[in-house]
Amino acid sequence: MSQSRRNFIKQSALASTAFGAFTISGTKSSGKVIGANERINLAVCGIKGRGGAHMGSFARIKNLRISHLIDPDSRLFESRKNSSIFKKVGYVPECVQDVRKALENKDIHAVSVATPNHWHSLISIWACQAGKDVYVEKPLSHNIFEGGKLVEAAEKYGRIVQHGTQSRSNQGLAKTAKEIAEGKKGKLEVSLGTCHKGRGSIGFKDTKKPPSELDFDVWLGPAEKEAYHENLVHYNWHWFWNYGNGDIGNQGVHQVDIARWMIPGAKWPKSVISVGGRFGYKDQGQTANTQLAIFDYGEALMVFEVRGLKTKRDVGNKQFFGKGGNKKDVLSLPGVKSPIADRGQGDNFANFITAVRSRKTEDLNAHVLEGHISSALCHLPNISLRLGEKQPFSKKTKAFGENKVAYEYLERMQDHLKDNGVKLNDT
Repeated sequence: MSQSRRNFIKQSALASTAFGAFTISGTKSSGKVIGANERINLAVCGIKGRGGAHMGSFARIKNLRISHLIDPDSRLFESRKNSSIFKKVGYVPECVQDVRKALENKDIHAVSVATPNHWHSLISIWACQAGKDVYVEKPLSHNIFEGGKLVEAAEKYGRIVQHGTQSRSNQGLAKTAKEIAEGKKGKLEVSLGTCHKGRGSIGFKDTKKPPSELDFDVWLGPAEKEAYHENLVHYNWHWFWNYGNGDIGNQGVHQVDIARWMIPGAKWPKSVISVGGRFGYKDQGQTANTQLAIFDYGEALMVFEVRGLKTKRDVGNKQFFGKGGNKKDVLSLPGVKSPIADRGQGDNFANFITAVRSRKTEDLNAHVLEGHISSALCHLPNISLRLGEKQPFSKKTKAFGENKVAYEYLERMQDHLKDNGVKLNDT
């Protein structure tokens, strides 16, 4: 029988702040160094959605075995165990519902985390304490504090931690970023990232008793206790603050990361401001489906747009990087009409395993610190949005001061909403 929820949350909170409550082996030397020809045993935690991509990608890597599948919903186990992925490799992983049980297994060398966002950092910290390396999906964290604690844990326990921003493994993008930093591409003034993913209403689902096969207490984990409804499990949790971060913290992390990467030396901005809301329909979701964020990096601005409603207008711009969503992802520069590079993903999974074997964090393409910063750049606009005052969604707002670029993008967002029949109050 599982422990009480009160004890679970107490352990979770202590582990995320002091690394003390759930330490399994807890020394920097814990965790075996694996030779190039030795087999790595890896557990995939969270096997719906992105977990399927993790299984398919890791299963193709030589001398790696997916030894465990972990998910609180046991309804997924049979289909995953019997999938073509494991028929091809000729073995069947062990399935468990509670990640803590798997972390106690000393034969597991690494963990990939593809759970809902509110579990990302905590599982990763626990895995580091248990002497296991970690591949953690985007965003690295559900909030800025726990992301920083994961960075500390990776260093304290000497673990290899890769973030799931796959574009960091794209050689074309890496070359472009290097050339910009060297001054070969001119001066960058605006770095634009977009997340244009059409999302319909999720409607309303009544609370009910969770399915018997789902350990909903484990699914909730460190989050506040809440009654089960079908808009939480398995995907729409993205649009609830207790578990997700909206589309800026979902698809948007990739484009935020690219946009920041293209600004030479960009880490933490001087300031961040965001406007937006949930427009076009009324449903159970809480996060913004329309959002504009402005990041001040001094000589360059980073601009990010979320458009969850259908985009009708041409959103092209000659001064942008990291255009993402439904259209082909390209990089452009001021005065350059043709794309510089496709935003191909490369093989972030294989790069992680290379670093696991070498034990060199510098071999990682998407290092935990870079993942922490780019994830925080998704949290900051949400904080701004949730704490800020209501403003007219038009040029009449004074939210951006004298920033002409910001008002240009605000006007674009206003036009986008009007295209979708959203009536705005200009006063």
